Amino acid sequence: MYNAMNEIDEVLFTRDDIAKRVAELGAEITCDYEGKDLIVVGILKGAGVFMSDLIREINSPIRIDFMSVSSYGNSTVSSGIVRITNDLHQDIQGCSVLIVEDIIDTGNTLHYLREYLKNRGAEDVKICALLDKPSRRQVEVPVEYVGFEVEDKFIIGYGIDYAEKYRNLPFIGTLKQSAD
Repeated sequence: MYNAMNEIDEVLFTRDDIAKRVAELGAEITCDYEGKDLIVVGILKGAGVFMSDLIREINSPIRIDFMSVSSYGNSTVSSGIVRITNDLHQDIQGCSVLIVEDIIDTGNTLHYLREYLKNRGAEDVKICALLDKPSRRQVEVPVEYVGFEVEDKFIIGYGIDYAEKYRNLPFIGTLKQSAD
């Protein structure tokens, strides 16, 4: 029988750690967006699990949408080129937009997306990221809501993949080099 733990180097954040932090982020977002027309935009596929849990912790009316962007492919290193492979399906003109991302690495993708959504008429665009790797930043991008800061390691689990695997892990960890 398959055991993913054989491929995990280290568990960084447990299911309980994540649930507690997501609840805190949801409460903060609820307060900050009271009375606003908020569209929560999840960046697929990595942010899907995080966004599902996060929106259940936001206690105010919201709409959701999704975008797919790519800068990694099946590599562990960003190419630096952002491609939108699936765009929004809702009009964001005059709305507050909260981008939900799994992990911020170089900052290139979120810098691009923030400007792209502002140019589409969003009233304001803020970012909520489960994980932040500030040591890898190539482009400074403000991140209003951060779950956890992490070191420069390749992270998997809780929606975050390596070559489309490991998204279903209920924790966040690092992959053994022998597993990649």
